[in-house]
Amino acid sequence: MQVRSIILVCLLTLVSFFPALADETRIIKELKEGGKLILIRHSDAPGTGDPANFNINDCKTQRNLSSNGIEQAKRMGEFFIKNNIPFEKVYSSEYCRCKDTAKYAFKNFETFSGLNSTFADPSKTPAYIKRTKEFIEKLDKNKNYIFVAHHTTIQGLVDKFASSGEMIIVDRSYKFLGSFKVN
Repeated sequence: MQVRSIILVCLLTLVSFFPALADETRIIKELKEGGKLILIRHSDAPGTGDPANFNINDCKTQRNLSSNGIEQAKRMGEFFIKNNIPFEKVYSSEYCRCKDTAKYAFKNFETFSGLNSTFADPSKTPAYIKRTKEFIEKLDKNKNYIFVAHHTTIQGLVDKFASSGEMIIVDRSYKFLGSFKVN
């Protein structure tokens, strides 16, 4: 009887794994087709918001990636390489935690201020989102683009909360296609 219970638990565990694997496979297939926006919340950076002495040009005054966040970013980049997922360009918020995520994951990136956090002043969110959507509208619709940003930006664009290091994948009409987090 005990052996049956162990086998049943193992089978249930295995079966519960398949939907996640199927979803990952579907997301990879969709990304290989191109024309997607990959919205990535910066990797693990302990804390909330930024300190009172915050200066966008001085990383020492900001929340920064933890060692886990650095490794998480590297695994993100490896995910794209391992799965041969093409992308045209990576854009990052001007905040150090986003730039570092982009650097460790993809090496090459450009900053775009429309991706900056509005956590400290949510009244800025609509203007940032409008500017970001106008920017995206000018990009090649057949290519994938990566945007490393903050939960406020991602939530403003697609009304989805992203945890640290999570990728939210949408089509060019901002239709949610799935989310993925490299562990």
